[in-house]
Amino acid sequence: MATYAIGDLQGCLDPLEALLEQIRFDPAADRLWFVGDLVNRGPQSLEALRFVRGLGDRAVTVLGNHDIHLLGCYFGTRVARGRDTLAPILEAEDGDELIDWLRRQPLLHHDPGLDWTLVHAGIHPAWDLPTAQAAARETEAAMQADEPLTFFGEIFGNQSDHPDGNTTPIDRQRFAINVFTRMRYCHADGRLDFAEKRPPADADPALIPWFAMPERAMAERRIVFGHWSTLGPAKARANAWGIDQGCLWGHQLTALRLEDEALFATNCPGAQKPKGGK
Repeated sequence: MATYAIGDLQGCLDPLEALLEQIRFDPAADRLWFVGDLVNRGPQSLEALRFVRGLGDRAVTVLGNHDIHLLGCYFGTRVARGRDTLAPILEAEDGDELIDWLRRQPLLHHDPGLDWTLVHAGIHPAWDLPTAQAAARETEAAMQADEPLTFFGEIFGNQSDHPDGNTTPIDRQRFAINVFTRMRYCHADGRLDFAEKRPPADADPALIPWFAMPERAMAERRIVFGHWSTLGPAKARANAWGIDQGCLWGHQLTALRLEDEALFATNCPGAQKPKGGK
């Protein structure tokens, strides 16, 4: 039995199937952890979403920024962008069922037996595990409540960028969405930066990758995340494994076996050219 964390799919199902063949995935024994961004910009968003949902309890996925964007488009609070490949989902006969399933996926997953934590973008440096879990639970409950238009009408935006000062529930939930699905860099005071997407060697030196922040509360815990395709090779950085290797851009789809930190990858044909990140 093995557990494989798999980097951002973004609608690239064929590379996923090739990767599962390479690792000899056994659906009767193995488990898959998806780091989010199951959909968008790749050619098979609908098929990828159906495939992951069809894995049932053999798979865990957390939500990424593109998944949240899809939900916003479905509920009419977001507008599809030019490079989006979400229309087949929104128009599918089983689209409502897929959206309902996606809306009920977590923002954070922690396995105490493996002692690994799964998120899409990261965990704020000031948060320990109980704090991060509480923020995720509150936000997931609001997202899954009976008033989705209220939630998805208010959680998009850059105004919630610091863990302090979020006095209302929607401010806290917006900050949690920004942390779990959008974060790359922090300022020295812990404020999120939403603009910089380049690798650390090219970025503003005043900005700090979230996993490199001094006195990070979860520095001793193992985290696996995606989201940052320009970060560089898949490897541990202060116990945080970034495994988005830019499959969408014609690079690789990567799997990390959590039990022994072995890496596997398959080459991807690529569907789009990057324009400054994602």
